[in-house]
Amino acid sequence: MKVPFLDLKTQYKTIREEINPAIQDVLDSCSFVLGKAVSNFEAAFAKEINVKYCLGVSSGTDGNHTALWALGVGPGDEVIIPANTFIATAWGATLCGAKPVFVDCHPESYNIDPAKVEAAITPKTKAIVAVHLYGQPADIDPLKEIAARHNIWLVEDCAQAHFAEYKGARVGGFGKAASFSFYPGKNLGAYGEAGAVVTNDDELAVKIKMIRDHGAIQKYNHEAYGHNYRMEGIQGAVLGVKLKYLNRWNDARRNAAAKYKALLADVNGVILPKEMDYAKHVYHLFVVQLSDTMQRDALATYLNENEIATGLHYPIPLHLQPCFNHLGYKKGDFPSAEKLANCGLSLPIYPELSDRQIEFVCGKIKEFINKH
Repeated sequence: MKVPFLDLKTQYKTIREEINPAIQDVLDSCSFVLGKAVSNFEAAFAKEINVKYCLGVSSGTDGNHTALWALGVGPGDEVIIPANTFIATAWGATLCGAKPVFVDCHPESYNIDPAKVEAAITPKTKAIVAVHLYGQPADIDPLKEIAARHNIWLVEDCAQAHFAEYKGARVGGFGKAASFSFYPGKNLGAYGEAGAVVTNDDELAVKIKMIRDHGAIQKYNHEAYGHNYRMEGIQGAVLGVKLKYLNRWNDARRNAAAKYKALLADVNGVILPKEMDYAKHVYHLFVVQLSDTMQRDALATYLNENEIATGLHYPIPLHLQPCFNHLGYKKGDFPSAEKLANCGLSLPIYPELSDRQIEFVCGKIKEFINKH
């Protein structure tokens, strides 16, 4: 049996009767950048996550940059981010000319550890970025308290957590601003690059809107520095259709995760992801841990030999990336993040994944463990 890491083709087939006309409408209108399809999606998405404003941008990375840029982060500032995340989180700070300051992740949630944040704050700290990694919300309340006490911004990176919930509320509205990625493989994915920045702040929304469109509110009237971070019309159309299915798809991911956990619960040497009591996890990724790198890599090879695709998220934590050598971090600085990098393995998870496929994956994992 073949088990891909995700299956976008099957998903497309289930909704193409809606997707194709939505794309055709954009082609017929020739509204290829922003336009009605994007504004309709922005309004619908903002309503779904209970925020005042959603501004579509050209990628999640651009969303990270725009959020911090609009908040005035710049050269000489510091931004605290987790060492365990995709590098796009760090680009938000570096593209503003600021310095990323890394902290370790919590060993159970895999998200930024609030207990480690306080020690990283300096007079130069401008913001904390809470990444809701793998689909699980970060522990927001203590982060909000720390940010308020030090008079710094709390920003959310929701790239992997569409409709995930913290204490019953969907992520995106807890900080001053939040970014989302709609990369094709995300829980809510476009058919190309796309992202968004959301906020409840009227003034900040205007700044974000200007930044994404060359610093202009009116054409050719550039009141501030900006960039070309506009969402394409076709992506807005695709996202508008897919948004209607997101709750159903997230439920399917949660069911798949529950099936994995039930079948792997008693397998020695396999650490399963924990859903924290404050969180509703949407399982963009299902990351297990093995005892060490050798066993992790051997299991990945074994599954691949049996036509089961896996992923590594992320094999080099940010503080050990070559581009950040100048910051002076070293191995051992953030043990929880390094353990995940060395031992974590992402198993296939997507809404169309069948029980039979999950059973096959788990059977091969058990087979591998028994052999080793």
